[in-house]
Amino acid sequence: MYEAVEITDIGAEGKAIARVNDMVVFTTHVVPGDIVDLQVTKKRKSYMEARVTNIREKSADRQEAFCAHFGTCGGCKWQFLPYEKQLYYKQKQVADQLRRLGRIELPAISPILGSAKNTFYRNKLEFSFSNKRWRSFEEMDTDAEHLEMNALGFHIPGLFDKIIDIEKCWLQPEPSNAVRNFIREYALKNKLSFFDIRQQEGFLRNMIVRTASTGENMLIVVFFYEDLEKQNGLLEAIAAQFPELTSIMYVINQKPNDTISDQEIIPFKGPDHIFEEMEGLRFKIGPKSFYQTNSEQAYELYKVTRDFAELKGDEVVYDLYTGTGTIANFVAKKAKQVIGIEYVPEAIEDAKVNSGINELGNTLFYAGDMKNVLNEAFIAQHGKPDVIITDPPRAGMHEDVVKTILAAAPERIVYVSCNPATQARDLALLDVDYKVTKIQPVDMFPHTHHVENVVQLIRKNR
Repeated sequence: MYEAVEITDIGAEGKAIARVNDMVVFTTHVVPGDIVDLQVTKKRKSYMEARVTNIREKSADRQEAFCAHFGTCGGCKWQFLPYEKQLYYKQKQVADQLRRLGRIELPAISPILGSAKNTFYRNKLEFSFSNKRWRSFEEMDTDAEHLEMNALGFHIPGLFDKIIDIEKCWLQPEPSNAVRNFIREYALKNKLSFFDIRQQEGFLRNMIVRTASTGENMLIVVFFYEDLEKQNGLLEAIAAQFPELTSIMYVINQKPNDTISDQEIIPFKGPDHIFEEMEGLRFKIGPKSFYQTNSEQAYELYKVTRDFAELKGDEVVYDLYTGTGTIANFVAKKAKQVIGIEYVPEAIEDAKVNSGINELGNTLFYAGDMKNVLNEAFIAQHGKPDVIITDPPRAGMHEDVVKTILAAAPERIVYVSCNPATQARDLALLDVDYKVTKIQPVDMFPHTHHVENVVQLIRKNR
């Protein structure tokens, strides 16, 4: 036990940092300036991990969390930091990781672009049903038989079978909260069974709400087994209560896991899609489609990406890890040809559909493993890229992909990353032929430690 320790910084993954006897200590749920007591939970040669047992003195930077579920729910962990301080530490995270891990020459990092909305900014949320509600510490001494143990909400961090019952979530705009609370009340009133993930039984399993900037909304209800009378009763009640739901769909998922990407999704009311809009472009969003979850800030991210590409209209652009082709379609009007590559075939089909909807005739999309698709033969067939835009998953780019990019030798590379650490590693590999010329962090996820970062690279010795 260490007493009266000052929290001095926030590091990678949003962990708070203190120092005890020249040893770095990582902990959570505190902010720089807090004076705390710590109980060590893990000790290594170069660092320790600890939990806070008491906050003796609160930092001047600390604010009260606005969500009633804060501290129990695993989301929005930075609510106790004012938003401007969140942006400060995200900017610092980008700078620290690029410099410490990349170890290459860097330009000045532009000030981070904050999100105009830092509540109700998400366009997609998934909630889980469970017959094992997480009980608060006050409820622990109460016999579970005397409590309502069904819950509809989020998984407790580290406990796959426990769900915190969410009354109000501050992440997604209405009708998200109203729909979820209505479904819970209907299910309890009509004695519909909630899922038991350990026993793999129960009728109601998951629900997904998608809201769009166009005002269209989609609901997907996941049942564990088919019961037409119960299904129709619930879905008809939802449709009657919420006419603003553009699309209501359902799934029967009897697999051990919750993923529905390989399941048939059946329309109950309305079309099997909704639309997002961005700068006059329309994007068809189906129940399985990927779309950046902060629609308004995605627009800011894509504008930075397009600006960094410096397109004049005669370029061949490769968009790697294109997803549903959002970036590819967004930049297409300023390029001669855009070629998108993505691992998920369904996403590529969405990309093609979106190009058709927007009457873009200069896009091509290909599905397959990036390191296998992007090779010398592919480049010979489609032409040498003038610009490569790459937006890989958190793990960054495979080394073979980096080698192919270097061999393709585009004039410019725009690297969009959700993980500055792996981005830094890849920038070090690209440094042999490319110089980093611009860096722009973008906050897509307020009240979390996550940060997006866009980097422009220009080929050396041009």
